[in-house]
Amino acid sequence: MSSEIFQAIEQVGREKGIEVDVIIQAVEDAYAAAAKKYFRTKEDLGARFDRESGSLAVFARKKIVDDVTNPDLEISPVDAESMSLPANEEGIVEIPKPREELQQLGRIAAQAAKQIIFQKVREAERDNIYKEYAGRVGEMINGLVKRFERGNIVVDLGRTEALLPKKEQSKAERYSQGDRLRAVIVDVDRNAKGPQVIISRTDERILTKLFEMEVPEIYDGTVVIERAVRDPGDRAKVAVRSKDRDVDPVGACVGMKGSRVQSIIRELRGEKIDIVQYSDDIAGFVTNALNPAKINRVQLVDPENKALEVVVDDEQLSLAIGKKGQNVRLASRLAGWKIDIKSEQEKKREVEAEIERMARDRREMESLREVGQKTVERLTEAGYRSLDAILDAGIEALTEVGGIGPKTAQKIVDAAQELMNARLEREEAERQLREQEAEAEAARRADDEARARAEAAAAEQDAAEAAAAARGEAEQMSDDTEEIATDDTDTAGAADETSADEAPLQESVDEPIPAGAPEAVDPGERREDE
Repeated sequence: MSSEIFQAIEQVGREKGIEVDVIIQAVEDAYAAAAKKYFRTKEDLGARFDRESGSLAVFARKKIVDDVTNPDLEISPVDAESMSLPANEEGIVEIPKPREELQQLGRIAAQAAKQIIFQKVREAERDNIYKEYAGRVGEMINGLVKRFERGNIVVDLGRTEALLPKKEQSKAERYSQGDRLRAVIVDVDRNAKGPQVIISRTDERILTKLFEMEVPEIYDGTVVIERAVRDPGDRAKVAVRSKDRDVDPVGACVGMKGSRVQSIIRELRGEKIDIVQYSDDIAGFVTNALNPAKINRVQLVDPENKALEVVVDDEQLSLAIGKKGQNVRLASRLAGWKIDIKSEQEKKREVEAEIERMARDRREMESLREVGQKTVERLTEAGYRSLDAILDAGIEALTEVGGIGPKTAQKIVDAAQELMNARLEREEAERQLREQEAEAEAARRADDEARARAEAAAAEQDAAEAAAAARGEAEQMSDDTEEIATDDTDTAGAADETSADEAPLQESVDEPIPAGAPEAVDPGERREDE
């Protein structure tokens, strides 16, 4: 019958996914350390857990020697025999400590034992996590956002936690606590203090895994993703090829009306994805990788260092380069070659400059005929077709040309140096002339701008004066109108006053009575007479 302690150990082991023997070993080590701290001894103490009874026994390990020099670690054969202690193969005996003494272990020793047990359990748990996830690097997992720590995101994976560092987060994504996310495992750190599993949302492998989930042809191996590059949160390029001639790799990844690739774009929060067809021909592959720009031709400049040149039409140059060089940068990473993009006009200027340089070198070599036309012909046949080549070679190299001795070589170098000095003086004069012309042009433009500003200021001043004059005339007209209205009002008032003054005067004057007219009789008097 197992003890309650052993049942608790088994439960912890099941919950943490740790072997029971590992926990028991941790308990034994912790109990031995606590006993050593309590007894304050230099003896080599050990402990043993009894699974049946759940009891712990502490013992001191001592080696059997004939001449005992350290009683704490050694014991004589006679003493060992008297204690009836069997020795192991190494000659070590285990002397048990009395249980009465073990019962005196104090609270401090018990707390120390508890800490050691917890530490051992954590170490075992971290080892299990490392073993579980170390072989899953590159695998995509699901998790929930648990908390934020100084820009980093801690993701709950169920049995453990993962860390999404700030540098592994896409700039187009924002998360809140409790959000669900998908990420790819990029590293598992055994010695990390925090979460051991490191995940990423910017790694190219998450793009590959998403395509495997959405495109059945990729999952079953009919279509293969050769390479994938990303500018996280902004743009990505994926190179695919098909093992079946009847299957279009680009169309399979895009899907009907873009349904497959659109689901991936939504998962990556609107990141644009260019799907291009892979080709073993580097020129054709680079042409596809620079989509949507139209490429005129691709020239290999330095195959050893993987450098090439791409020529496009002038109107296609900005599209081929992309915003802040993004398109050509992603295409270069996808192809693994250094790409230099030039327009047709720029390439034409380079060709013209090269032709001009070759003509200049030919004229300068012809100027060396003072050293002999045959000598110049020998130099040309030996590969020295310019002054720069002659000066770089030096006298010793020139003497290796047939028919040229040290004196002739010195004469050739002196003549080449003289012509080179003349060229440098001419180029310096041309440079100064260009600078003067540029300064004159800048001064002319400055004068034109100053004149234009002065004219604009004068026009603005004239407009302001005209507006002020117009406002003055309007104000004058308004004042005149108000004066006229005031005069009319005064005239009308005077007329009213005159009428009012005349009315009482008319009432106070008695009208004359015509002769022979009857006098006015009061009606009351008339009735009395009657």
